[in-house]
Amino acid sequence: MSKAIQQEIESLRAELLRHNKLYYVDVAPEVTDREFDQLMKQLEKLEADHPEYDSPDSPTHQVGGEPISGFKTITHRVPMLSIENAFSTEELTTFDQRVRKLLDSEQFEYTLEYKIDGVALSLIYEAGVLTQAVTRGNGVEGDDVTHNARVMRGVPLKLMGKKLPAVLEIRGEAYIRNSDFSEIRAEQEAAGGQVFANPRNATSGALKRLDPSLSAKMKLHFFAHGIGYTEGADFETQHDFIKQVQQMGIPATPEMVRCTDIDDVQRSLNSLIEKLPLLDFEVDGIVVKVDRFDLREQLGTRSKSPRWVIAYKWEKYEATTQVKEIDINVGKTGALTPVAYLEPVEIAGTTVSRASLHNRDEIERLEIGIGDWVVVEKAGKIIPHVVRVEKHRRTGEEQPFKFPERCPACGGEVQQDEGGVYVRCINLNCPAQLRETLRFYASRSAMDIEGMGIKLVEQLIEAGLLTKLTDIYRLSTKEEEMLALDRLGQKSVDNLLEGIEKSKQQPLRRLLTGLNIRHVGTNGSRVLSEAFGTMNKIREQSIEELAAVEEIGPITAESVYQFFQSEVGRETVEELKEFGLNMGTPVAERPKSEEEAGILAGKMLVVTGSLEKFTRDEIHELIREQGGKPSSSVSSKTSFLVAGEKAGSKLDKADKLGIEVLSENDFLAMIGKQ
Repeated sequence: MSKAIQQEIESLRAELLRHNKLYYVDVAPEVTDREFDQLMKQLEKLEADHPEYDSPDSPTHQVGGEPISGFKTITHRVPMLSIENAFSTEELTTFDQRVRKLLDSEQFEYTLEYKIDGVALSLIYEAGVLTQAVTRGNGVEGDDVTHNARVMRGVPLKLMGKKLPAVLEIRGEAYIRNSDFSEIRAEQEAAGGQVFANPRNATSGALKRLDPSLSAKMKLHFFAHGIGYTEGADFETQHDFIKQVQQMGIPATPEMVRCTDIDDVQRSLNSLIEKLPLLDFEVDGIVVKVDRFDLREQLGTRSKSPRWVIAYKWEKYEATTQVKEIDINVGKTGALTPVAYLEPVEIAGTTVSRASLHNRDEIERLEIGIGDWVVVEKAGKIIPHVVRVEKHRRTGEEQPFKFPERCPACGGEVQQDEGGVYVRCINLNCPAQLRETLRFYASRSAMDIEGMGIKLVEQLIEAGLLTKLTDIYRLSTKEEEMLALDRLGQKSVDNLLEGIEKSKQQPLRRLLTGLNIRHVGTNGSRVLSEAFGTMNKIREQSIEELAAVEEIGPITAESVYQFFQSEVGRETVEELKEFGLNMGTPVAERPKSEEEAGILAGKMLVVTGSLEKFTRDEIHELIREQGGKPSSSVSSKTSFLVAGEKAGSKLDKADKLGIEVLSENDFLAMIGKQ
C-alpha cells in the first residue's frame, strides 16, 4: 500500500511540474487554474497524511515557507559582469567589426533577445534540484534570496529531464508583469501604503523580503537568458541553451532571433521593436550575443564586460494621462484595431493624443476603460503605447469598453483569426476596408498613383465611383462625374488619370504588393515575382510549392494560395489583366536578371539621415528596382551613401572611406527619375 501511495505522490508531482512548464514556458496550458489547484490540493493532502514521502523539491513547497532572519552574502563562482551598451546602429556596426577582427575569418551567428527591465538573478541547480538563488549585487557578491526564488511563478524547484548537469547556474531576470503591477499598486493604494514607482522597483523590493509569503504576493516571474558556473553541461550555442532550459521547465527570454550577420541583426531589431507594445513586461533594450560558446571564450572579457555581447538600448520616456475615448479602426485587411484617444500629453518633445491598443486580447489584458488613467511610454522613436492602467486611481466613474461583435463600419460579421489574436470583418465590400485597400494600392510602396490620396479616395467612394479595387481603371470613363465633385478641377483629374495609366506598367512585384495579400509585403512580393515571373505562374502553384520558396514559408504560402483561390482574388486578377496591367515576364524569357539590367547593378547603397521624399522602405525598394542592394552599414564595399538631414556618423565614415555621397535629388537624377 505504501508503495502505491509513494508512486501516486511522485506521479502528481510530475504532473504538476508538466503543467507548470505548459503554462509558463510553452504558454499552452492543458488545464484550467481551478483544475491545477485541485491537483495541488490532492498532493498537499497526500503529503500531509504521509510526511515520510515529503520532499523539499515538491511543488507544494512553492507556495510559501518560513521567514529568514537576514540575508547571507554569497560570492559568485563566475562574476556577473555588466554589458556594454550601444545607442545607435552605428555602434552595433563598430561592435561587429571589433568581434570579426578578433575572430579573424571564423564563421558565426548572433542571437537577439529582449533585455528585460527587472532584477538580475542567478538560480543554481544541483542534480536538477534548486539549491540556491543569488542576486547580482556588485557582480562579485550578491544576496542569497533562495527563500524568495522558491515562490517565484514558473521557477521549477526540480528540473525536468533525465540527463541533467551536476551543477547548472541559470542566469536571468526576475520581473513583475505589467498587468500584475497594476493590481499590486491598486492594493497598495487601498491599504494606504507606499506605492511602487515601477515594476523594477517592485521586483527589487519583493526579492528583499525576509518573509517569502509576502514575496509570493508580489507575483514574481523569471526569464532565463544565460549561464554561469556549470559542471557536466554541454551547451554549444546560446540557441541550444535556450531550447534546452525550456525543455527542463525554465521560462526563457521569448522571441529570441538568430541572425547571420550585422545587416540581419539590424533588420531583426526593427521586427522585435515593433512587438514591444504587445509584451506584458518592461523592456529596456535588445541584447546581441555571439551564438557560439567556444567563440565567446576566445573573445574573453574586459574588466567589466564580455567582448561577445552588447545591448542595443534607447531612451525611455513615460507620462501619465487619461483615456477620453476608445474607438475601433477597420484596416485594409479587415482587422478591427482598438485605439485609445488620450488627454494630450507631452512625451519626449512631442504631443501624444492617441495610442493603438492593438487587438481584443490586449484590451482584456490591460483591463482598460474609458476614463482610466494610463501610463504611456515612448521608447526612442517607437510609436507611443499604453504600458498599464493605473488602477489605484480609479474612482468608479470609468466605463468598461465592450469590443464590438460586428464590424462598426459596415455592420458585417467578424471572425477571430484561427490561432491568432486579430478579429476581422469578413465582408470584402466593407467601405472601411475598401478605403484602406485603395489608399494602400495607390501608395508609393505599391502602384505609386500620383494624386490619389486618402481624401480623394474617400470622395470617390462617397460618390459611388469606387466600389472595388478594379474600379480605379474605370475612372477614365467617369471624367464628367469626377469634374462634378467639389474641389476637383480639370488639372487634378488629368493628373490622376495619367497616374492611373502609368501604373499599368508597374512591375509585377508592385502589383502583388498592391493586392494586399495577407502576410505578403514588399519583400514577399519581390521574392514571388523573382521566383515565378508571372501572375499566372504564381496562381498555378500549390501551397507546398509556394512554401518551398526561400523567404516565403507555410503561413505566407497558405495566404497566397487562398487569395488566388478565392472568388474575389480570381475576379480581381482577371479584371486587372483585361485593363492591361503588367502581369510579369516568364522567368525563361527574361533577357537579363533584374540586378544585371538596373542602373545600379552590382552597387551597394546605404541610406542615412531624414529624407524628405521617401520613407526608408520606399527608397530601399527603389534601389532594388534599379538592381542595387540596400545596406544598413557603411563599409569599403559601399558604392554610394544617400544622405538626408542629420546624417550623423555614417556620413563621417563615408567621408573617411572616400565613398561618394548623394543627396536625394542626386540619387533621383542618377536613376533618371528626377
